[in-house]
Parts: sequence; structure tokens; C-alpha cells
Amino acid sequence: MTRHRIAATLALLAVTAAGCGAKSPDYTTLLTTTTSPKPTTSTEAPVPISQYLENAGVVGQPVAPDKLTDLTVTMPKPKGWEQYSNPRFAPGTRVIAKGDTYPTAMLLVFQLSGADFDPKKALEHANADAELSENFKQLNASSNDFKGFPSSMIEGSYDLNGKRMHSYNRIVIATGPPPAKQRYLVQFTVTGYADKAQAEAPDIEAIIAGFNVAKK
Repeated sequence: MTRHRIAATLALLAVTAAGCGAKSPDYTTLLTTTTSPKPTTSTEAPVPISQYLENAGVVGQPVAPDKLTDLTVTMPKPKGWEQYSNPRFAPGTRVIAKGDTYPTAMLLVFQLSGADFDPKKALEHANADAELSENFKQLNASSNDFKGFPSSMIEGSYDLNGKRMHSYNRIVIATGPPPAKQRYLVQFTVTGYADKAQAEAPDIEAIIAGFNVAKK
């Protein structure tokens, strides 16, 4: 996969970008469009992680989660959810959906190569795509490790095609076991309509709780 391809693929996923904590959020706040004041110390726009990695000389090759030999990357499929495919998705992307549209859950893995980089530094850019979404309102965020791997997550709501959306996004930079110690970027995104977030919370929270990244 070329550097341009990793940037384009992650940009496509960014329309559903966001992350969440352990306790259930207050979904009623998702319907508002009042955004939190942004810092005024810098006039520079946030740099998405895809662009940061591209600029650092990192190349990503998409890998189907079930084809990984050194990592286990999985998400559960609740009753009533089905596999979903779209020709616009990168090869190996796994998506499940409930019904014909939203909610959806997406899992994408990139095998990284090229220049070395600092995962923590890269993850400082993990929330940029969400923050750049139209009328984005943050509900929750964290930069804590996930399952022992560097990670970043953000959760919130934004406008898309006249609809208010609720989305959860987590990016994990995982490293396989020695001797290869292969690095991967894992992106996990769950998206639904904001006005249905409370009703769909049991399934969505079950998917989030069941998402897993681990060394084999």
C-alpha cells in the first residue's frame, strides 16, 4: 500500500471517527451542536494521524484481521448485526451493520513499514479527523494504553449529510511478539444516529467492550 493510500483510507474512515471510556456516556448531550471552545494559542489546523505517518515516511499495507499471524484483533457481532461490504473499503476491512444503514462497526488493520516513529507522538494526532468533522462535539476522550498498547480514543457527535451522528473511534498502535516485533495500526469505529444512541446503547457498548487487540 502506498503512503497516499493509507492517508486516503484513514481519511475515508474519518467521517465516522470518535472514542469512549468505561462508563456509559450521557447520550442526551449528543443532540446539541454547541462545540467546546478551541484553544487559540495556534492557528494551525490539526494534522490527522494518516498525514503525520505519511510525512514521517511510514507506509501501511491493509491486512484482514483474521489473516494476522502475530496478533488477535477482533470485535463481537451482536444478534441482529450482519457483515457489510462496500467496494470503497480498503481490502481486509471488516464491517458489521444493523439493518441497511447505521449503526455500523468497522475494523481496519494496517501493517506498518518504512521509517521508525514514536507511537505516542503519532497518537497525539489520532483525534484530529474527529475534531475537524462538521460541528463536532466531544463527549469523551482518552490517551490511556489499550490492552498494553499505545492508544487514543475519542467519542462525540457531528453533522453528516443533514443528520446528527454519534461515533466512537479508537486507534491502537500494536506491536507483535519478537523476533519480528511487527507494528500495526488498528482502527476501530462504531457509528450511529445521535437521536438513536440511547436505544442502541446496549449493542454498541457490547461491541466496544468486546473489541480486543492482543499478541498471539
